[in-house]
Formats: sequence, C-alpha cells, structure tokens
Amino acid sequence: MNNNYKVIHPQFRLNGIAFSFDDLKEVGYCLIKEGLPFEIAIGNFLIDWVNDDAFVYVKTSGSTGTPKQIKLEKQHMVNSAMATGSFFNLKSGDSALLCLPTEFIAGKMMLVRAMVLGLKLDYVAPNSKPLENNSKVYDFAAMIPLQLENSIAHIESIKKLIVGGAKMSTDLIHRVQYKTTAVFETYGMTETITHIAVKEIHNAQQIASETFKALPDVTFKTDQRNCLVIHAPSIATEKVVTNDLVNLISSTEFEWLGRFDSIINSGGIKLIPEKIEAKLAAIIKERFFVAGIPDEKLGEKLVLVIEGKPRKIDFSSLELTPYEIPKEVFYATKFVETENNKIQRKKTLNLLIK
Repeated sequence: MNNNYKVIHPQFRLNGIAFSFDDLKEVGYCLIKEGLPFEIAIGNFLIDWVNDDAFVYVKTSGSTGTPKQIKLEKQHMVNSAMATGSFFNLKSGDSALLCLPTEFIAGKMMLVRAMVLGLKLDYVAPNSKPLENNSKVYDFAAMIPLQLENSIAHIESIKKLIVGGAKMSTDLIHRVQYKTTAVFETYGMTETITHIAVKEIHNAQQIASETFKALPDVTFKTDQRNCLVIHAPSIATEKVVTNDLVNLISSTEFEWLGRFDSIINSGGIKLIPEKIEAKLAAIIKERFFVAGIPDEKLGEKLVLVIEGKPRKIDFSSLELTPYEIPKEVFYATKFVETENNKIQRKKTLNLLIK
C-alpha cells in the first residue's frame, strides 16, 4: 500500500480500466463532459484529487444541522483508506462497488480506497436499489440502510458490506443474520472522513455486537455531557467533540445511545428518542421517528411520526414506561430528506404540526 495521495496503486481499476495519477484529470473531464449527473460528481472529485491543493472541500449531509463545506486533507483521506484496508483485510486486486453519491464523503472515500489500496472499483447510479441489475460478485461495498433493505435478495453478491449514514433498524439487522455477507454497521461523520468505529452485524447465525470498536489509531473519551470525543491524529488534527451520547466501555469501544441535541424533556424526565425507537421497531415496519413538541403541562410531549397511511398503533405489547408511550401520532406521506436521503426530522415534523 502506498501512503502518498499522488501515487495511484498499479492494481487500481475503474470500471475495468487502469488509470495513473496523471490520467485522472482527463478521465474527470470526460465524465463531466459526457457523463450522467452522478458521473459528473465522480469527475469533479477526480479533478479535485489531482489538482495542486493538498486538501479537498467536502459538504456535510445536513441531517443534524445546516449543510456546510469543510476542508479535509488528502493525506488524511489516504490514512483513513489505509485504516479501512487494514481493519477489513482488503487486498490489492479485490473488487469493490461504488453505489453512493460522490458529492458526499462516503462516495468520495470509496474512490480513495480503490486508488490507494488497488481495488477494482465498479460504479453504478446511487439509487435505492443498487444491486437490482447486478450480476457480479464483489469483495467490498458500502451502502446506506435503505439500499441494504432493498437489496436483501441480492446481498450475497457482496462479501463484506459496510453500512452507514443512519442507524440500522433491529428488523434490518435480523434480516441479514442468515446471509453469507459479512455486514458491519459503521460510526463516523464527514469530519472524521467516514467511519472511525465499526459494529459487527455478524452473518450466519452469529450474534450482532452491541458496541462499536475503534479502527486503528483511534481512541475515545467522553465530555461532561457524556458525549463522545474522538482522538484520531492520523485523520483529524484536532479532537472531534460530538453530540452523540455514549456508554464508554473503554478507550477503543463504546455503545451508542442517541443524540444529545435530540433529548426530550417531558415532565422532568429525559427521554432518548433512539432508545424508544429501538423498542417501537418491533411493531412498526415503515420508516418512523419520535420527537418532542411543546406542551403546556409537560414542557415537551413525546410524539411518533410515521411515513405511511394512518392506522391504529397498539403499544401494549411493548415494554414502554408511561413517559415512553407517544402522546400523539402523526403520519407523513413522505419524509423530508437531505440530498443523500437522510431523514430531516425537524423539517418533517414542522410541516405536520403547522
């Protein structure tokens, strides 16, 4: 493996064709001039990669705040790719599939991993059913949960799959348990150049892990809020302070509990939406989330928002405390999403309660 972003691994292939570092500029221009919209995004990134700057600008998804542009060092992106290669035992010549939008960090990093590790990378349009017309077997791929959910019937054409961008539902975890695909849920963000921790969702009847484990050269601690603080010197020059509530197991392992900024204070009781959602997933198969809205008596009251047609929900079969039972249920025909299909909870809820 090389560790210089200007050196492209000789085994790197893009849709079956070998390219050197000097070739990438021309490839990028061809994709921009003649390609489909998703190919134009690939072309733009390749041109950014070979320009004279030691960094690239990447936009965040905006799922938990206002989308913004952040600057990432190319060398840090190479270091991230090498850590992924080491953790997942990826070898030069392995095949990989890019089915995520290259406008965002997850898609960009599939390209970087391929160039650095010498992977044979194929790309397809980043839609919700990326394996629908696939006839090949790939050693490695990355998806969001929605793509995995729509690809269960074909998922065994992927040997190792990382899943990120949103939490995997309990139902989805159960559905991959008996597949031969090794599935890993990831934790990370644009600021950490995608994943810096991985949770094993074991295949073939093994039990899924409850905790995320750090990639090489990454350690954790918590701040006074019990939110995760990430120390990853090879990919971030400063410590990354998050809004993620965690149960810290050790300096390299944690259990994710939820978002600090989504805590609901209902009648003086602090509720973590993600923990309630994990319970509700047993009886709700559509996309949904819980949130708090202003209430004169409680301060905030817990509500449930479901994407789908109105129906009666029976909470009696679940082990919910009185405070965890939604006081009202809203239904949305379609959730408001970011550009890369993450649910925008606040915007969705605001449309329903106006």
